[in-house]
Amino acid sequence: MEVPPNPKASPTPAVPETKLVESSPRVAASVVSTEPAATPLESVVAASEGPLTPMKSTLRVSPKAFSSREDVPPPEPNNRGSAVGAQRARKSLVGGVGFLVAAALLVLVARWFVSLGDVRDFLVTYSGESHLPDTAPVGIPGWLAWQHFFNTFFMVLIIRTGWQARADKRPRVFWTPRGSKNGHGKISLSLWFHQFLDVLWLVNGLVFVVLLFATGQWMRVVPTSWDVFPNAVSAALQYLSLNWPTENGWVNYNSLQVIAYFTTIFVAAPLAAITGIRMSGFWPKNARRLNKVYTIEWARAVHFPVMLYFTFFIVVHVTLVVATGALRNLNHMYGGQDSVNWVGFWVFFGSLVLITAGWFAAKPIVLAPLAQIFGKVSGR
Repeated sequence: MEVPPNPKASPTPAVPETKLVESSPRVAASVVSTEPAATPLESVVAASEGPLTPMKSTLRVSPKAFSSREDVPPPEPNNRGSAVGAQRARKSLVGGVGFLVAAALLVLVARWFVSLGDVRDFLVTYSGESHLPDTAPVGIPGWLAWQHFFNTFFMVLIIRTGWQARADKRPRVFWTPRGSKNGHGKISLSLWFHQFLDVLWLVNGLVFVVLLFATGQWMRVVPTSWDVFPNAVSAALQYLSLNWPTENGWVNYNSLQVIAYFTTIFVAAPLAAITGIRMSGFWPKNARRLNKVYTIEWARAVHFPVMLYFTFFIVVHVTLVVATGALRNLNHMYGGQDSVNWVGFWVFFGSLVLITAGWFAAKPIVLAPLAQIFGKVSGR
C-alpha cells in the first residue's frame, strides 16, 4: 500500500545540479592527486634539473602599460669588458710609446755626454775591459755549455712556477708528503713543482761552482782588479750611446758583463736559495729562536725582487747576445767554437724547443704522475 507523504515532515533539500567546468590538465591533476606536496628543497632540486614552469602571477598590470614590444626599453648592453680591454690596450700603447721616447732621449743624452773632452779621455783610458791573469783559460769548455743549458731550463721554469704559485689563490690540486699525518705539509702542486725545480737548480749550481774553480774559469766571471769598476762605467756609456764595446767573449768579457755575471752567480743565486728554503717545507717550523731571527716575512720580501732580477737579467742578456753578433755569441756558448756559422744557432734552437715544451707541460695532468712518486696528489 502506498504511504502518503507526511505534510509535517521537513522536505528533503534538493541537490543542485553540478556542472563540470573544463579545466587544464594541470589543474585537474592537482585536484585529483593524492601525493604529498614537495618540500622546498625538492622543489629547488627539481627546478635545477628541469625546465622552469612559469607561475601565474596575481599582479594585475594594465594592458596599456606594455601595449607593444616597441614600448619595452631594450636592455642596456654590457660593454664593461670591452671598455676594460680598450683601456688596457691604450695604457699599453701609451706605455710603449713612452718607453721608446725615454730610450731615445737617453741615447741622445749619452751621445752628447761621451762627446765631451773629459769623457772621451776617460773612455780612452778605460776601454771597458779589464785584463785577465796570465793563467786565465781561453774559450768555453763543453761542460760549461751543458751547465748553461740546464741553468737556463731550470730558471725559466722556476720563474714560471713561482709566479703561478704566487698568483694561484685557490689551487685545485695539492701534494702531501708520504707519511704525513693530518695533511701536515700539504701544499699546492704548482708550489711542489717549484720546490722540486729549486732542488735540481741548486744541485746544478753546486756542480757549476765546483767546476768553475777547478778549471780556472772563475777568473772570467770574478773581478780580479779594481779597475773593473771604471771599465764597467765605460762599457755602460758605450752601450747607452749605441757605440757598443767590441765583444770578445771567447777570451774575455767586458767589465760590465763580469760584474753582472758575478752578481748573478754569487749574490742573486744564494739569496734566492736562502730565502726559498726559508719559505719551503724543508725549514724547521719548531725552531722558535731561529724563526724569530730569520722571519718568513723578510724572506718573502727578498725572494720576489730576486725573481724580478733574474727575469730582468735574462731579458737583457738575451737581447745583447742577439744584438751584438748572434751567430758568433751562440757559437761560443752552444757550438764550442769561435767562429761565425749556424752550428750554435741550431743547438740553441733545439734548447728553446725543450724549454718551451717544459713550459707548456708544467700542468697537473703531466705533473701528477711525477709528484706521486714522492708523495700523494689529491684535489680539494
